[in-house]
Amino acid sequence: EVLKGPQGTVFGKNTSAGLINIVTRKPDFQTAIEGELTAGNYGALGYSAAFNTPLGESAAFRFYATHRERDGLLDIRTGAGPRTSTEDVDQDFNSFRGQLLIQPSENLEINVAADYTERDERCCAGVTIVRGPTAAIVGALSTDGGVSPTADPYARIAYSNRDTRQEVEDQGISITADWTTPWFDEAVLTSITAVRDWQTINGIDLDYTTADIWYREFGEDAASDSFETFSQEFRLTGSTDRVDWMAGLYYADEDLVRHGQTVLGSAYEPYLSIALLSRVAGAFPPGTVNLANAATFLSEATGQPFGTNFIGEGADDRFDQNATSLALFTNNTFHLTDQFDLTVGLRYTQEDKEVTSRFASPNGSAACGGALVDPSQVGAALAARGVPLAALGATVPTVIGFMCLPWSNPLQAGRITEQDRDESEWTGTVKAAYRFNDQFMSYFSAARGYKAGGFNLDRVQSADGTQLGATGVLPVLDTSFPAEFVNSYELGFKSTLADGNLLLNGALFYQDYSDFQLNSFLGTTFVVRSVPTVESKGAEAELLWQTPIEGLLVQAGVTYSDTQFGPDALPDADLFLLPGSRVSFAPLWSSSAALTYEWDFGSALIGRFNIGAKHSSEYNTGSDLDPEKRQGAYTVVNARFGIGDADRSWMLELWAQNLTDEEYIQVAFDAPLQTGSWNAFLAPPRTYGATLRMWF
Repeated sequence: EVLKGPQGTVFGKNTSAGLINIVTRKPDFQTAIEGELTAGNYGALGYSAAFNTPLGESAAFRFYATHRERDGLLDIRTGAGPRTSTEDVDQDFNSFRGQLLIQPSENLEINVAADYTERDERCCAGVTIVRGPTAAIVGALSTDGGVSPTADPYARIAYSNRDTRQEVEDQGISITADWTTPWFDEAVLTSITAVRDWQTINGIDLDYTTADIWYREFGEDAASDSFETFSQEFRLTGSTDRVDWMAGLYYADEDLVRHGQTVLGSAYEPYLSIALLSRVAGAFPPGTVNLANAATFLSEATGQPFGTNFIGEGADDRFDQNATSLALFTNNTFHLTDQFDLTVGLRYTQEDKEVTSRFASPNGSAACGGALVDPSQVGAALAARGVPLAALGATVPTVIGFMCLPWSNPLQAGRITEQDRDESEWTGTVKAAYRFNDQFMSYFSAARGYKAGGFNLDRVQSADGTQLGATGVLPVLDTSFPAEFVNSYELGFKSTLADGNLLLNGALFYQDYSDFQLNSFLGTTFVVRSVPTVESKGAEAELLWQTPIEGLLVQAGVTYSDTQFGPDALPDADLFLLPGSRVSFAPLWSSSAALTYEWDFGSALIGRFNIGAKHSSEYNTGSDLDPEKRQGAYTVVNARFGIGDADRSWMLELWAQNLTDEEYIQVAFDAPLQTGSWNAFLAPPRTYGATLRMWF
């Protein structure tokens, strides 16, 4: 179920921009067994089974289990290692779900559901889409060139000497009770109690090359995240002749623990020395700066022996965050006439968050520490290399800025900070709907949505976290970002035509965001940055047509969405392209179409064919809207052909995803520490296979 626009007056959890509500199949009182076997290219193999059985007259049980595996979609060049796996973006997971339905009386139904999923995969290596000037430096510090020699991303070859193994464990249990009470004309009281635990451990090659520059080890104490969440929701729902009403209470408590370690490899010091000295030399006429033995420049600037300035754990940080949410909400539809309905929803939300951050720098900070104690030594090293004395005042702070990046800055070490924020907000919706007849209805809705603010769980330096130089090395204590708000308006219609065989819907929409939370991937981590205003306006239409041709169903939809960042200048220097520009990941046009045809094969078999396509116009995948991160227009086609028993006891399907092997990126990002180079995560290539389904 797809619900568009701000939500929060129907369900316990609120959102500012819509939600997808997934409802799993409940147990029933029929004994049944279902099975599925899938095989495909890239070594794909999957199987699943479901079993349903009654337990007497008042209870039923359903159990589902599945396994999926697939070879990697990327080939990996590992260089000198220590990584041994030569594949990435593979698949290997198991998932289990059980449900117990209990109906002790006609007025009470209880559903207990538990699930468990485990994944052990490798993700995510990035491919090179633009080779910059630093590629030659990386190559000199690698045994196999370090990065792709041709910047051909769709060769699907990535370079990574460190492991990208990822383990995910997700488990939860929920108890849902629906009681038809004797109150308010048999109003229904719903209680949902849920507990969920999600943990991930993942290694990361932070430089996306085979040069051993920097990385995060795979290990619970090195790079891990865990969420533990408890939630309780109550809803009381009832109706009268003229009103359908609902009132609810929601509470959630979430604990987040993040452990982030950054290890500086043996190539970090020579790479940074060469790259930094080359950057300095670029500001002067050729030959001004002596580039001989550039790898030793930073040891010259610190007086420390080569190979000892940056080594080992540069950062070893832990973040403990607790978030609680308490909300009262109500949603009521008034049937003012037989044709006119007015829906009013209101929500009050109280959000409290607090985080304790512990920063450690076990080693790897000698270079920065020496430069901060005696910056004149940096100036002397630059002067010895030929930098004019008049330029030292501007050049020295830049060099120190690179020597004191967050993960190699002793000013960050030993800090323990505590932050908290409390928010109390009212949100809601008003919707008017008028039914002209049984075939046509129009509506207008207005809603205000809210997304809580929070904290960036990472090291931040300077006013914006990106500034270099003397002031850029100072730790920032406040890493918070404000709450996001949206005012949303929609005018639309829903129609049923052709004797009920054609559903046609359309809408105009407008959304105005304030303090929009822009989620930025910086190549090493995700950071939320606040944009003062964002506007979105457009139109959409969709149809579902059961054609006069027996068995032929047509679906289609199209959306025009004109999104724009506001004109306000932003404090983050790298976001200078945003004011007045289209929002990232927001195509102007998007559309989809699907055709499904089902027919009889004689008296014993049926056939089914489905083909669908999704089209997107061009958009930018970068939060900074860098032109190198632009994705052109593309269309993805999926198809499926099946033949099975007319009694629907089995069906064999042949299928293909991305049938035309369309090449496009999911997100592009600046190659970390590699000015002028860009990497990307690719969308999957064409996959195909066969699936056998059986029902007993």
